[in-house]
Amino acid sequence: MKLHLLDRSSLNNSSFTTKLNDYPYFLKIWHYHPELELVVILKSEGSCFVGDSIEKFEVGDIILIGENLPHMWLNDEDYFQQNTNKTAEAIAIHFKKNYLGSVFFETPEMTHIGELFNRARLGIKFLNINKKIIAEIQAMMKQKGFEKTISFLKILDQLAKHKKTKTLASQGFVNSFKETKNEIKDKVQAYIFKNFNKTITLEEVAQIAHMNASAFSRFFKRVNRKTFSNYLAEIRIGYACKRLLEDKSNVATICYEAGFNNISNFNRQFKLIMDCTPTEYVKRHKSETTQDI
Repeated sequence: MKLHLLDRSSLNNSSFTTKLNDYPYFLKIWHYHPELELVVILKSEGSCFVGDSIEKFEVGDIILIGENLPHMWLNDEDYFQQNTNKTAEAIAIHFKKNYLGSVFFETPEMTHIGELFNRARLGIKFLNINKKIIAEIQAMMKQKGFEKTISFLKILDQLAKHKKTKTLASQGFVNSFKETKNEIKDKVQAYIFKNFNKTITLEEVAQIAHMNASAFSRFFKRVNRKTFSNYLAEIRIGYACKRLLEDKSNVATICYEAGFNNISNFNRQFKLIMDCTPTEYVKRHKSETTQDI
């Protein structure tokens, strides 16, 4: 699986595109595009890969993905079963940063929306979102022309003023992606994201890059600012965190789902990366959630 550059430009005489995606499951494509993308999850749950982050997604989530930021939507395993009645549904809105002109979002009344676009370079998840905004986005899908444009501006205004958000990708990933964007790196990252929960060796990935193991190890550390083993461990632990918060499986099951071969190594890597044990992580999250209510 490679990183795909997708064409999301508007073909319907509109400054931005809106689409309702309705599938048995979301397409597992690691991709990017020059347009920003606002996604509203209407049905299904799973993992959202944005840059070097793995985030749980579920019904009601709103995520804004910046221009040229690699991402992928992966539904949970039960969506791929033959006899399942589950489906995946989401609204996707694609637009250029300057879709209303080169200076429109630099005017005093619009700078807060321009700043939202800049923050989206790393990806933004909007937390505790009001369901009214989702209803407004759904209503906008039926509108046309001037009415639709004004409705979208009002939605962006609300999102720009929304206080509780979570940044997704790291600044290091975004900088690295821009500086070293090439076919080899694209193939390697796509392969890791697709197979992180299986056994992956340095030699195996080096073959994809058409390098020997030592040369690939140096290449990987230079472009990602971390070793291959550390990068893979962070991806696996990120997925494990998502699964732990779903509270559907025990730690042992999640350990193997994330690609670790034994509990002791999983606990050791979790402690190194998250500075706490899996059990402490769940308790901490539940405590923070209770305080927010």
